[in-house]
Amino acid sequence: MIGTNQFKSGIAIEIDSKIFTILEFQHIKPGKGQAFVRTRLRNVETGQVLDRTFRAGEKVNDVYMEEKKYQYLYASNGRYHFMDHDSYEETEIDESLIGDSKNFLKENMEISILLANNKMVGVNLPNFVEFAIVGTEPGFKGDTVKGAASKPAKIETGATIQVPLFIETGEIIKIDTRTGKYVERVKK
Repeated sequence: MIGTNQFKSGIAIEIDSKIFTILEFQHIKPGKGQAFVRTRLRNVETGQVLDRTFRAGEKVNDVYMEEKKYQYLYASNGRYHFMDHDSYEETEIDESLIGDSKNFLKENMEISILLANNKMVGVNLPNFVEFAIVGTEPGFKGDTVKGAASKPAKIETGATIQVPLFIETGEIIKIDTRTGKYVERVKK
């Protein structure tokens, strides 16, 4: 158990048997009345962000969070297979735990799996990953008034993202896995 005076950004706490990480916190002492702590929390399993206020001195359960390195192997029937870098054991993870990250998983990619009380609760991909474009319509000069136009393109994992008109099939691009957006073209 930890008190509100021990809150720090990034620590994990348990509320109503759900695990949250503290994104922001602020101790507030109004001129009249009792002090309180205003927090912004992220649900580790769903990613949902919520605001919650605690009374000063209130106690909550803290959760031990661990991040382990794994290597992505393959997917089969909605199950994703990873190998632990330390023990070389293979682990299966359900598609529901991976969420939208599945669109950016490449074979042999190194990822981090979040463990809370030795239970898998989330997957973290590298922030930027390079992918080959396997299919897109050709872009024509003069298609747009502004230079910020985009078109759909399919990457090697099968996901479709928006890319600038000058990107062609076979090129390598860098994608931000947090937003799923195009960052830049990679020179060969």
